[in-house]
Amino acid sequence: MQRLRRTMMFVPGNNPAMMQDAFIYGPDSIMLDLEDSVTMTEKDAARLLVHNALKTIDYGDTEMVVRVNPLNTPYGKKDVEAVVKAGVHVIRMPKTETADEIRELEAEIEKVETELGCVGRTQIMAAIESTLGVINAYQIATASKRMMGIALGAEDYCANLKAQRTPEGMELLQARQTIVVAARAAGIDALDTVYSNLNDMETFRKEVELIKTLGFDGKSIINPRQIEIVNEVFAPTEKAIEKAKTIIAAIKEAEKRGSGVIAVNGKMVDRPVVIRAQRTIDLAIASGILTQEELS
Repeated sequence: MQRLRRTMMFVPGNNPAMMQDAFIYGPDSIMLDLEDSVTMTEKDAARLLVHNALKTIDYGDTEMVVRVNPLNTPYGKKDVEAVVKAGVHVIRMPKTETADEIRELEAEIEKVETELGCVGRTQIMAAIESTLGVINAYQIATASKRMMGIALGAEDYCANLKAQRTPEGMELLQARQTIVVAARAAGIDALDTVYSNLNDMETFRKEVELIKTLGFDGKSIINPRQIEIVNEVFAPTEKAIEKAKTIIAAIKEAEKRGSGVIAVNGKMVDRPVVIRAQRTIDLAIASGILTQEELS
């Protein structure tokens, strides 16, 4: 089953209580933050807290991500070393503008992994937060075999664009579409930016509906209250589930016959249809609508 990333929840790296409890809310991924949410005077202490959290807290099957500081700061390389040694799943690089920045990060990761004897363990995610980053989105997405996703960071992007962020999000449309297309072309995931107004869940839901329509895999979030809405929007309809189950059943039947030809209701089923059907099933299972037993 492909890992789902409907929600990637930000947790400040200087808040031990939040790091301890974050997984109980059920986000698909938890992103411990060493960058924007941590002041300069707390960087070293937060790095140690995040390292210890990764080493000692049982997060179960939740994907663990750490947003490090840029490598051109005094903190970035120390962050990478600490979290790779702690066994982080993914390092999220902020403010990524070029493929070279990803290759530099990869070299730092590989240096630590070589020392540990676990080369290839750590994946990379890039946050694109500027116009140059958007223009270079595909080059960034394909800069390393470790890349698992790219994400939009809207606040810095809008500042760079000299635009105001609006509830309708028209100022983000080109960046969103570019990032999704780049991710799909590279075969990796695309995550949308955070929505920070927790008092306006109606607009948040509309934004999640929009990014699902655009093709995003999920959304970066800042509060557990947002998880349920994202999961509801991304949950497939009963009609879509039944169609997907029919396709999966046809695949199994073709495998039993030793045939490479898959047909449903007399129509040939090609690979893109199979991929969509499997994602529908994965989402249905993750949403609690369907169980593995019902597919047997």
